[in-house]
Formats: sequence, C-alpha cells, structure tokens
Amino acid sequence: MKVILLQDVKGQGKKGDVVNASDGYARNFLFPKNLAVEATAGNMKTLNEQKQAQQNRKDKELSEAKALAEKIGALTVVIKTKAGEGGRLFGSVTSKEIAEAFEKQHKIQLDKRKITLPDPIKEMGTRTIDVKIYPGVVAKLKVSVVEE
Repeated sequence: MKVILLQDVKGQGKKGDVVNASDGYARNFLFPKNLAVEATAGNMKTLNEQKQAQQNRKDKELSEAKALAEKIGALTVVIKTKAGEGGRLFGSVTSKEIAEAFEKQHKIQLDKRKITLPDPIKEMGTRTIDVKIYPGVVAKLKVSVVEE
C-alpha cells in the first residue's frame, strides 16, 4: 500500500515521502498514530501543492538573502576602540561588538553567531570578514577598527 508520511518514521522515510508499506503496518500502526495517510489522488495533489509552496518560499528567502548580502557587501562598519603602541588594541573586537556596531550604524540586524571570525581582531586597520546570511549565501563585510 502506498502511503504519504506526515512525520519522519524510522526505517520508512522522512516527512512528505511517498513509500510502500505493508497493509497491516499502515492500517494498524501508521494510520492510528497519524504518521501517514493513504496516497490517494487527492492526497497526492495536496502534497504536491505543499511542496510547491515550500519551494516558492525557499526561493523567495534565497533571493532576499542574496539582496541582503549585496547590501552588506557594500557597507563598512567602523568600530572605535582604545589602542596602545603599534596599533595593538587593549582587548579585542568580537563578533558581538561588530553586530552591535553594524546595527547602530546601518539599522540592519545581524546575528553575532552568523559572523565568522577566525580569531578576535586585536589590531587596528580594515579587514573583510564573512557573514553567513542563508545556507549557501555568504556576505563579505568590511570592518574598520580605528582609535577613539
């Protein structure tokens, strides 16, 4: 019997998959626990519509993320901090400070966990860091550290 899984079922498949299950397994286990529905023409049409709507939503999010990545790539965030001799900072500039300064200066919120710093910034100057906007979309943000 062909069934459409409504949830992930171990050993059968993921949510939204159309799988072959034995009649007894489907009637006695999957259907009573609302883990699956029978793969009728109406249910298949509903499943296809849901998958299409989900794909459209993902495409829209991806295009918005790419636009945001271009916008971020054109901007520079300036962080003012105290420094000692030779341009060495007292302390370091972290991703949290970069996110807060970016929001103050450009009114765009960034999640500090999405900012990729290989190591904290400890010297003055300008450098480019990666910001993960969406899976597969990475923006390049210029960070300029200057003395107060």
